[in-house]
Amino acid sequence: MLIFLARLLAFLPLSVLQGLGRMLGRLVYALPGKYRQRLQANAAQAGYTDPAFLRRAAGEVGAMILETPRIWFRNEDCMKRVVSDDEHIALDALAEGRGVLFLTPHLGSFEAAAWDGRLKYASPDKPGLIMYRIPRKAILASLLGVVRNAPNMRAVPANMQGVREFVRALKRGAIAGMLPDQVPSSGEGVWAPFFGRMAYTVTLPGKLCAQTNAILIVIAGERLPNGQGWRIHRARVPEPLPKDTAEQAALINAAMEDLIRRFPEQYLWGYNRYKTPRGAAPAPDADQHPR
Repeated sequence: MLIFLARLLAFLPLSVLQGLGRMLGRLVYALPGKYRQRLQANAAQAGYTDPAFLRRAAGEVGAMILETPRIWFRNEDCMKRVVSDDEHIALDALAEGRGVLFLTPHLGSFEAAAWDGRLKYASPDKPGLIMYRIPRKAILASLLGVVRNAPNMRAVPANMQGVREFVRALKRGAIAGMLPDQVPSSGEGVWAPFFGRMAYTVTLPGKLCAQTNAILIVIAGERLPNGQGWRIHRARVPEPLPKDTAEQAALINAAMEDLIRRFPEQYLWGYNRYKTPRGAAPAPDADQHPR
């Protein structure tokens, strides 16, 4: 049923989907609750406190959700709406013959960024990989199972099997992609600054680069107005990466911050980025940010 509904939504014009999404996003934000409080607190941590900004940011979350079915099921049409001024960053990296690990934070349309990369940088002999957490609900898992795997691209679970497949792909010079700002499980991350507050940050990107000599590129798809499409932004993480995992995480977080500040209204401020995973030690600055 969910797949059928997503396919139906995909037939609506992009501008309509995004417009409806923005209205729904603002409606949800207008309701009192933890989501509204977290969005306000996380945005304020980065210096964004204007009420109009917060409402627009909430609206962009809704636009991201409702545009996604069209990207999944009408991706050929959507990819015609993608523009970029810095594609040379990815092309120069690929020309080095090393694997490239694309890090797509919860910014703009990470689905548009992933599909654009699949079409431009993957091939039958070097298919790309994306890593994702398998949803607990079977109905969501079945939907993602349909849309995540496409020609020249394959999804792998966020576990040791997926990590091994990432290592093999990056060693042979292929591309791979993952979300770098999801809170990892205890033992899979370190505390690192993110907009001036310590956030439990995944260490896998740095470890993958150490094993495979891969290049790190932070990438995001900025949503353009009036259903025009998306502008892809890229930034290469400076090399060599520090050997210390905490310093690696801090460097990657800083690269994400720079990208987010280009179009901050489209970041997912409502995500619980500063939570402490079960079993992890409290954040070093926990006394400054009481729950």
